[in-house]
Amino acid sequence: MKTAVSIPDQTFEQAERLAKRDGRSRSEVYSAALREYVARHAPDEITSAMNRVCDEVGAEPDAFVALAGSRVLERSEW
Repeated sequence: MKTAVSIPDQTFEQAERLAKRDGRSRSEVYSAALREYVARHAPDEITSAMNRVCDEVGAEPDAFVALAGSRVLERSEW
């Protein structure tokens, strides 16, 4: 979808430099920035995504993870 927005000149110039440095188009840079902004401001979506991952992985305890976690905690100062 095409859209037009107004942004400060300095922001535009910074985005142009980033796009050139990374070898990406301006649209790719703006799309990535907007996706990140939306993700940061939509915590319910993040929680839902994490819940889906947990459902797919399952809730069965993992002995290796439990042991590794215990060892890390034993070495940590509280």
